[in-house]
Amino acid sequence: MAVALAAPHPEAVAAGERAVARGGNALDAALAAAAMLSVVYPHQCAIGGDLIALVRAPGGETTAIIAAGTAPAAVAQVAAEWTAVPRLGAHSVTVPGMLAGWRAIAGLGAKSALGEALTDAAGVAAGGYPVSAGLRRALESRAEAVLADPGMREVFADSGEVLPVGAAVRQPALAATLSRLAADPDDFYRGETAGSLVAALQGAGGVHTAVDFAAYAPEVVPALSVRAADATWTVAPPPSAGAVLLGVLGASAASTDPADVLRASIRGVHARALHLGDPRAGAVDVAAMLDLAPDASPAGREPRPSGDTAAVVAMDDEGWAVTIVQSVYMTFGSGLMDPATGILFHNRGSAFGVDPALPSMIRPGARPPHTLTPAIAERGETIVVAGCQGGRAQPWILGQLLPAALEGGALDGLLGRPRWVVGDRDLGFEDLTLVVEPGVPDVFRMLAVAEGIGVAEFGGPSDEAGHVQLVRRDGSTLEAASDPRADGVGILTGSDRE
Repeated sequence: MAVALAAPHPEAVAAGERAVARGGNALDAALAAAAMLSVVYPHQCAIGGDLIALVRAPGGETTAIIAAGTAPAAVAQVAAEWTAVPRLGAHSVTVPGMLAGWRAIAGLGAKSALGEALTDAAGVAAGGYPVSAGLRRALESRAEAVLADPGMREVFADSGEVLPVGAAVRQPALAATLSRLAADPDDFYRGETAGSLVAALQGAGGVHTAVDFAAYAPEVVPALSVRAADATWTVAPPPSAGAVLLGVLGASAASTDPADVLRASIRGVHARALHLGDPRAGAVDVAAMLDLAPDASPAGREPRPSGDTAAVVAMDDEGWAVTIVQSVYMTFGSGLMDPATGILFHNRGSAFGVDPALPSMIRPGARPPHTLTPAIAERGETIVVAGCQGGRAQPWILGQLLPAALEGGALDGLLGRPRWVVGDRDLGFEDLTLVVEPGVPDVFRMLAVAEGIGVAEFGGPSDEAGHVQLVRRDGSTLEAASDPRADGVGILTGSDRE
């Protein structure tokens, strides 16, 4: 079987290759890569985090897996006094959904048990891997937090300084946990692992309980699709921001004016802030996001989620396709690692708000508004599967890339093009600002000025312009590409390579 696979770290891609060599399909390859990323890319994803994914079956049906974590039942007891949800620490942690998400993906059509991917990842956690350039940047950016937390300090700074590029990272506690979960994945939510995680969170001041963990389950539902520009665009429904991406594509994909995607994205910033939340916890207006709520005004600003996410995409010649986007939210998440299990906790709960007028308000059992935006685009015999790191900017990043990816041309060249993003506090600005990489056409700056928003420039290709992973099938031809802003690679692997 031939499988196209892309991920932001070569060790993850190698894990996917091993899964295919064992007889696996695209789902097996992606799960192996995703599990490995939780070891080698801990600043962006860990099994103490969340994921949102899309799985497209050979018949064309696409399923969304929303493994977004839920707020603990007792959160109302502490949240009543908050003027904002804490950005870091135990109160920023929702019940992690990632492992449950992996299990749900495997159950949709993988050929191997999830335990094989976890065992492979455990071996690398125990044996060690070198610090990549991306991990080093993350360690430098959050050195104070790494040194302050006993669990992270032991792994990443045992000498008193954060590890340099090329230094070996060994995670024996995480290796033991992954091996235990390989034998019994349910242990994460109802066993020894769950007990350790609850104790660690409570010890840090959290209100999480064993009941919160045992009650957790991912949502597996039909994906959300629209037709626009003679193509079908497919995303996950809320609390994913996918509906906002569909709004951007619907407003710009068929346009001959390149600035229309920026116009749509500016409206999307406002629509997301006003309308995105958990439909299981309160009313969420999907139509307003698809329409980009043109009369909306900025609200519900979120803090900056730098370095939050990693994506894996895969497609095989039997027709299986998958995009997994997984996250610890901000770099190294909550800043808490349970030393007993080696599991780093995300801080996805900090995306909640406290305004009862907005669907993003924190509530017991609710899921926060999510940046994670996996996407699939189809036109005729061409299918593009995409995943992206980029925080709240994911819809604007994918809005720039997906229409062009359907048109053909080299994926590597497309990913190397200069990009722009638009946002406020998520990009480090108080007011809405367009931030461009060098080489972005002046028309975008001119439009931003005309729209009354600020303009700034990255010094060069930037992590904040996104780490995009793409695979494409055009007829019988498979190809893959990984964003040059990350540490990854795209490959075609398997016995029937084209």
